[in-house]
Amino acid sequence: MTELLVTPKSVKHIEILIEKGADAFVIGEQKFGLRLAGEFNREAMREAVKLAHNNNKKVYAAVNGLFHNYHLNAVESYIEFLHEINVDRIIFGDPAVIMFVKKHDNPIPLNWDAETLVTNYFQCNYWGKKGAKRAQLARELNLEEILNIKANANVEIEVQVHGMTCMFQSKRMLLGNYYTFQERQLKIERNLAADELLLYDEERDNKYPVFEDYNGTHIMSPHDICLIEELEPLLEAGIDSLKIDGILQSEEYINICTEQYREAIDLYNEDSEAYEDEKFMLVDPIEAIQPEHRPFDEGFLYKQTVY
Repeated sequence: MTELLVTPKSVKHIEILIEKGADAFVIGEQKFGLRLAGEFNREAMREAVKLAHNNNKKVYAAVNGLFHNYHLNAVESYIEFLHEINVDRIIFGDPAVIMFVKKHDNPIPLNWDAETLVTNYFQCNYWGKKGAKRAQLARELNLEEILNIKANANVEIEVQVHGMTCMFQSKRMLLGNYYTFQERQLKIERNLAADELLLYDEERDNKYPVFEDYNGTHIMSPHDICLIEELEPLLEAGIDSLKIDGILQSEEYINICTEQYREAIDLYNEDSEAYEDEKFMLVDPIEAIQPEHRPFDEGFLYKQTVY
């Protein structure tokens, strides 16, 4: 059964998302995990795991940052804590995480998430031999590539089906570097009420959200992926997990997306023809609250990536 994976903003939000039909949650502290929808300290992590397990749901701890030598003691301590509270999976990108996890008698299973690097099934199977049980595919892959990886991978496959994606990340002054690279100025639009900072590209009429956390500055995509009308080939291929990324979105927005994708997945499983008939209406509640400056698209599902 395909899992619906969601990024909550708090422990209380997890309670709501359980009711909306989420199967699993990505949570963690920003100093260990990249671009989290919400910040979960150790007490909140403990509460979240207990709540999820009491409702037969799963919790995945994000430890997918890139770590320097001076981070390693803190990472090792965090891995110890995650084993103590018994999270269901640890999401990693750095091999250091594997080394710390392997020290345990009953190591927690690992999900490999290296962002744009996860682009072929040999990579997935390589990290599978190192202990990974799942790979989250790069968002830049088209449908043919996704299906080919799923057909040849020896690990579970996770695909993002909704939300924004990261285009640029830097621990340095990325905004200044980006301006220099473009050789022109981009307007900055700040909405204090919404706690929102946007880069405005007048030439393309695109607005790029800027997300800042412990790991640096992140410039996000101007569009949101929305694949609720395109789930059939993914579900038919047996993709193991479909992810809704709620970064920089409100709880209400994440709730509605979770509810609609839950309905879409259940409808397909009950009657694939009914899903085909009704899928165009499933997107309506999401469209009703979608920000005007963030149109939907299908990501790279039906187009080739040009680097």
